[in-house]
Amino acid sequence: MAVAELGPVVLDCPEPRALARFYAGVLGGTVEGEGDWVDLKLPDGRALAFQAAPGFVPPKWPAPDDSQQFHLDLTVTDLDTAEKAVLELGARPLDAEDRTRTFRVYADPAGHPFCLCAC
Repeated sequence: MAVAELGPVVLDCPEPRALARFYAGVLGGTVEGEGDWVDLKLPDGRALAFQAAPGFVPPKWPAPDDSQQFHLDLTVTDLDTAEKAVLELGARPLDAEDRTRTFRVYADPAGHPFCLCAC
């Protein structure tokens, strides 16, 4: 018997609404809320949340001496098309040069790493 259900994944960031809009552009959904806490309600009923974090320091990637904290794996059907879209939305590549792999790594506008995966 489970003790709890998983709620939304919450990303600390300097500007919650701006980061929620970035992920809405990537995943779809509706941005709700203002101020220090903003939710992204996804079309399938799941949610991501974004919380203002004063003094936010983005994770370093790759950095064997520092933790990357966490990352999101986002499943796509076409890596090239998805890459173009996330770059236009403000992502930056972290490890996307190897075109033979089934994944590429990017950072969102606040610096959180995420992977586009055609797996």
